[in-house]
Amino acid sequence: MVDVPVSSLTRPLVPLRPPSPSRLALWGPVVLYMAVIFALSSVPDVPGLPGGMSDKTAHGLLYAGLGLLLVRALAGGRPATTGGGTVVLAILIAVAYGLSDEAHQLFVPNRQFDLHDLAADGVGATVGAGLGWAWGIIRRHWASL
Repeated sequence: MVDVPVSSLTRPLVPLRPPSPSRLALWGPVVLYMAVIFALSSVPDVPGLPGGMSDKTAHGLLYAGLGLLLVRALAGGRPATTGGGTVVLAILIAVAYGLSDEAHQLFVPNRQFDLHDLAADGVGATVGAGLGWAWGIIRRHWASL
């Protein structure tokens, strides 16, 4: 027989790591967000943007969101594991999607392929992915305290 203190038997077990989010929880928001971008770029006559926002600013903001969601999904929902490779891959995926979106607009009346829009997509994706990386650094720092 082994002596086991009663206090160790009544203490709840605490997992070392939280459970991993499901693939749907990770990639569902990415796919939904991409579908929203696709739907927006399918509109033939773009109405004026709120607050006089420029088209390039809108592209940048939309793709910043996509870059952030991609970093989250690629890191498995664990911001503390976000590395430079994850950020670069998120940017590449977002820019590739931006390229396909611009190509899609060739088939939408009153829309066209615009390299400046693609550049704004890339800048936005870089900002969003960079924010995801920064969040990971902050999380690692706080976890080490």
